[in-house]
Amino acid sequence: MTVKYPRIDNKVNPYRDNVQGKANEPICVAGLLDRSKQILSSELKGLQPDWSLDEIYDRLHHNAPRIAIIGGSPDHPAHIMDFQTIARAAIRIWQNGGVPFQFSTPVMCDGTAQSNQGMSYSLQSRNAVAQMVVNQMEAHSYHGAFVIQGCDKQPLGVVSALAQLDRIRRHRNEAPFFATFAPAHVLRGGTIPAELFAELENVALLAEAKGAEDIAFDLRDALSYILQCSSNTAFQGVLERATDRGIITKEQHAMYEKKLAVATCDGQGGVCAFNGTGNSSRHLVAGMGLVHPALELLTEPPSQDEINQAVDSLAYLINDPVYGVANIMAANIKNAIRIHSASGGSTNLMMHIVAAMLYGGYKFDLWEYDRIHHEVPVPDLFDYSLTQGRDIFALAMQCCSGKIRGMETLFYELLENGVPMDIGAPTVTGTTWEERLSDKHDLSAAGVKDNPIILSNPRRSFSGVDVIKGNFFESAVVKISGMTTPQLDNFDKKASFVLFYDNEDSANESLLDENLLDKLKNSRVFRYDTMLAMLKQNAPDLFEACRDLDYDQLFDKMAAEGALKISIIVSGQGPEAFGMPEMFTPMQHINANRKLKRLATLISDGRYSGVTYGAAIGHMTPEAKNGGGILYLETGDVLYLELRNRRIEFLDETEFQKGHLVFNFEDTKQMREELGRKRLEKIRERQRLVAASNRLAGHTDAANGVVPLAVAEEAVYDYKTDVLMPERKDLAENSH
Repeated sequence: MTVKYPRIDNKVNPYRDNVQGKANEPICVAGLLDRSKQILSSELKGLQPDWSLDEIYDRLHHNAPRIAIIGGSPDHPAHIMDFQTIARAAIRIWQNGGVPFQFSTPVMCDGTAQSNQGMSYSLQSRNAVAQMVVNQMEAHSYHGAFVIQGCDKQPLGVVSALAQLDRIRRHRNEAPFFATFAPAHVLRGGTIPAELFAELENVALLAEAKGAEDIAFDLRDALSYILQCSSNTAFQGVLERATDRGIITKEQHAMYEKKLAVATCDGQGGVCAFNGTGNSSRHLVAGMGLVHPALELLTEPPSQDEINQAVDSLAYLINDPVYGVANIMAANIKNAIRIHSASGGSTNLMMHIVAAMLYGGYKFDLWEYDRIHHEVPVPDLFDYSLTQGRDIFALAMQCCSGKIRGMETLFYELLENGVPMDIGAPTVTGTTWEERLSDKHDLSAAGVKDNPIILSNPRRSFSGVDVIKGNFFESAVVKISGMTTPQLDNFDKKASFVLFYDNEDSANESLLDENLLDKLKNSRVFRYDTMLAMLKQNAPDLFEACRDLDYDQLFDKMAAEGALKISIIVSGQGPEAFGMPEMFTPMQHINANRKLKRLATLISDGRYSGVTYGAAIGHMTPEAKNGGGILYLETGDVLYLELRNRRIEFLDETEFQKGHLVFNFEDTKQMREELGRKRLEKIRERQRLVAASNRLAGHTDAANGVVPLAVAEEAVYDYKTDVLMPERKDLAENSH
């Protein structure tokens, strides 16, 4: 049974006042509906098309809701089944009295772009998507949208665009812009073929026989994960080391990579099963109230009934400013941040959340995000694992089987754990969270008895992404949820040597070098007296026994015991310098090296992939290109890591050798002005590797969302006061 969409209550209707649109667009609408009927032919037997050009003309003329179905490019795995979802949505919109249109945006895959020049365009693509969507919506005067939510930068790019549209329409006294999001289903992780698994286990045995226990360990570690594009990077690093040591041939290396790659992705595509930016965006946009629960977590493309539920709910949103995109988002911002934190969401989204709020016209920055995050303790309620059968595909199966209800369950468990949530905030169901949660059926996380991912009892009392400060930078972020408590203990309150790289390429080359630690030892880049001071700070129980060792012995002992800490600095990667690429690959090379991952943090003005884990610190501001302190660091400098206190300090090395923690950076910066000047010249030269048309000049920094300056300047509203809330209903009444 269909619903009846109201006409748009808007004095502005270009299709009534300008005949050209009514001359051009009816064939587009009819073409979309004709294609949809062909795609769904077996399901629509007996349906007689009623989308005559006359009827389309009349709906346009009388301001029937013009709803754009926004898909993504089919060269991204998340969007290869869009044609089916588009067809279902188009038919239903027409049946409800609306006028469906369809367009798609390019969607670049961060996995494909890793470690190549494409990563310099990834962040910029978010703003480009926002611009393209606004252009198309404004040019063709659409009133609302059904969004097929994909991966990487597309979800928050579209949220930003639609929030901006809602803001500008309200500024022009037009009808509010409404939308509902339909995340692409979750892609089942690949399985390593049994024969290949056995071959790789033989490689591990051969490595052990040749005394390369580290390669055997790291290879078996990679074998324990579900097969996915990101785990292929781990295999690549380990196999390259095995090739360098003569354990396998180059031909074997190439063959193993091929066999792994072709077994990775399911033919129906979807968003990869790890909790990266794609699935973190799914959880976040749901937390913003913009996803209908019928479409939130699916294991295959949505059915007609599931799409109908979301498309029908648009009837409750049309013409009501409470349900405009910007208002729904802002009313739910605390909910979204707490869901993002509790679910261990992607570091990337720190910027995208800020950006979306700014596009929606609200004053917001990284510090406001951090204030909300730490306003109350947000516990870790997400027991996600890629090695123990708890990936996001498993979560989707739990939801599809009716055992739990996705983000509604996480929302409920946050409330049960004492986290205040804005239950009166509106959502795209046309109801509030309070109304949605009044139905307790399958709401508790306890509904999953075997291998739960969403928990009732927290794994620990904290989670999420923290903002950190220091004496040589203004802000940076670290994904605490991506570090186990032992990992956190391993780096907290530790002194660490700087190992400086001025770009990712040189860092990757060095991190793949099997002899990196030996080269550092032999080159004496870390001063002996400072190593002793570091030993006393990081492992005081070892100091007396090791204080008289010579340089090589001390280095080896500290590396073996984990007392030697190294902060690998990858500079010159910020938004303005190089498009702010992800530092997933160098971090993965660290994590795929058993010796190095106990010693190394990675610090950068670049970004991190959502699947990154370990001691990864990024988004540093000011970036090197803008004279930030990261520009002036040198190999051999000493930092003091206080991750629990959310600080990293540059140490006065002379005082540190005397046993004192004295934080002083300004003197060092002044002494290295000439060094900074030369490095800036190199950054400007390297910047030319990125097309000038797509550089992020004229944008805010990472702490302010990396948005065009004009967007930030017009963000003047206060999300705490300038939002509209639905009237509270008696929950005994029937809800929509």
